[in-house]
Amino acid sequence: MKFVGSLDQGTTSTRFIIFDEKGNIVASEQKEHRQIFPEPGWVEHDPAEIWENSCACIRGALGKAGLSGGDLSGTGITNQRETIIAWNRKTGEPYYHAVVWQDVRGATLIDALKKENSEQWLRERSGLLYSPYFSASKIAWLLENIPGLRPAAERGEAVFGTIDTWLMYNLTGRKTCVTDVTNASRYMLMDLRRREWDDDLLRLFAIPRQALPEIRPSVGEVYGYTEVSGPFAASIPVCGILGDQQAALFGQACFGKGEGKNTYGTGCFMLTNTGTVPVLSSSGLITTVAYQEKGRDALYALEGSVAVAGSLVQWTRDSLCLVKDVRELDHLAESVEDSGDVYMVPAFSGLFAPWWRDDARGVIVGLTGYATRAHICRAVLESTAFQVKDIAEAMEKDSGITLGTLKADGGLTNSKPLMKFQADLLGIPVIRPQVVETTALGAAYAAGLTAGVWETLGEVRTQWQEGCRWEPHMDEETRSRKLRQWYKAVDRSLGWMSE
Repeated sequence: MKFVGSLDQGTTSTRFIIFDEKGNIVASEQKEHRQIFPEPGWVEHDPAEIWENSCACIRGALGKAGLSGGDLSGTGITNQRETIIAWNRKTGEPYYHAVVWQDVRGATLIDALKKENSEQWLRERSGLLYSPYFSASKIAWLLENIPGLRPAAERGEAVFGTIDTWLMYNLTGRKTCVTDVTNASRYMLMDLRRREWDDDLLRLFAIPRQALPEIRPSVGEVYGYTEVSGPFAASIPVCGILGDQQAALFGQACFGKGEGKNTYGTGCFMLTNTGTVPVLSSSGLITTVAYQEKGRDALYALEGSVAVAGSLVQWTRDSLCLVKDVRELDHLAESVEDSGDVYMVPAFSGLFAPWWRDDARGVIVGLTGYATRAHICRAVLESTAFQVKDIAEAMEKDSGITLGTLKADGGLTNSKPLMKFQADLLGIPVIRPQVVETTALGAAYAAGLTAGVWETLGEVRTQWQEGCRWEPHMDEETRSRKLRQWYKAVDRSLGWMSE
């Protein structure tokens, strides 16, 4: 039996999962890390804590499996995208906390840059929209606000990398500074078609090219080998990198044009494979690299992003203290027939696709004396389904592809009331695979294909199996009424930060 590892570094936690050659989970270890909020709209992580947790998860999973690091054919990396760390190439010391993808401190710069070049120009070049969500404005903020960082970056001493680059650098004993095309496509600094750092975009954000990692394919290349003194206690190839949502697309075996998935995690992300030609959106979606095998054309995807999904459940538990755990939230949501006409728009850091409004902030509307804790819990879950519905409509408009089913993965798919409501709202079946950890599985597939555990994408495709299905039962009149109320709630959230 062959084994492959997957280091899955997410927004709220880090996991290391070991898979066998049949795509089954052998062992897993997970650790949460701190969420740091220095100011409203700012979100940070501690890079050292992420690395320490990664090491602990690797050792823990190997121990549970009764394996040594050398028993693995290789390991892949998947990561929260857009989150940026600046560190010294020689010493490995970070200059500042990781600036997380949810962070909006770059909004002022983005607003100014919109006046210099059109949205269409940026979309044609990078596939993206002007937004502080992407990495470039975070890097620009660090360069302007951290003493000594710009001179270090211009000398090539400092590097700005997404989490995959940080983990690769540390796993290989500070030898390798690379990123893959899926993560690079999220910087707002890469030419989408050439898949190289773009001189005009670098000038726009005043970012030195020498401070960025090399861009490599997602599959088919060994980027480096782990240090024997590191958490694997062995030298094994690190040979697959995919940003988390592209990894889920890969893990769901969406290798063909028109195939897509939605991940219900900290955020919510729907991707549809559009083939070897990038499709530019007219409906507020972004164009991104789906994956690239070494020596082959890259495949592209349309993507719609929801900033707050699973993190809203966490906020309801930890900040509002309405429930003790997720199970209680689900139980309360199921105890009522509907939300009691309560709607929640969780625009904590603005609204992402298809709205792209940095000025929006979260609201709860429709409260009456009838509303209870249970109605609010149900509104929390339903808010995610409404946002996914918005993205699905935009996706169909841009791609011309009508969804017949929705492949779903991520932790929130364990919420039965959410999945039932999602099927009702979309009017199509929602399907969860047998292996729900598709993000980690996608990175494992990328590494295993490189290391020879699997030979072809076709072989990987045969391992996908349906685990659970939710069918729609809501009538069209009810669906239309709920959507009208949702749009009214969204309208109430807009313009909050205009002053």
